[in-house]
Amino acid sequence: MPPGTSGRLILLCGLPGSGKTTLAKRLASESPVVRLCPDDWLDGLGVDLYDETTRDRLEGLFWTLAQQVLRVGGTVILESGFWQRSERDQKRMGARALAAAVELRYLDATLDELERRLNGRDIDDAPASARVTRGRLDHWVDHFEAPDAAELALFDPPATGTP
Repeated sequence: MPPGTSGRLILLCGLPGSGKTTLAKRLASESPVVRLCPDDWLDGLGVDLYDETTRDRLEGLFWTLAQQVLRVGGTVILESGFWQRSERDQKRMGARALAAAVELRYLDATLDELERRLNGRDIDDAPASARVTRGRLDHWVDHFEAPDAAELALFDPPATGTP
């Protein structure tokens, strides 16, 4: 990157099954980015995807790495879901402090669609405990703060040529 070029942070916001990883992979195939997906890393390390302590620690490391990439003008995609407005605000302000642009891509899907997608993932290889019940989805929805139009307006539009 030329001197003075700022980085770009892309936050993918949505519940499990909403399409974050699909979008991130597409974006990564179209331009040079560092893509950080907690589920991929947890799975690769053989860690339970529902181990919240390890997930939180991993996401903290991702944020440290993301800031380093932004400082040198790179683009980072974080797939952490960003369920809470406070998380999105923290990342937006942190990246802006590094003179980086910040996009928020909100992926929404109905509960029925989320359930269908999640239970269609490698179900033959997954233990029964990994099956996503409607109760688990309802619990997630109760803890999710969807961004509204006013919040979305605080973020930068997608870069030119970025879907």
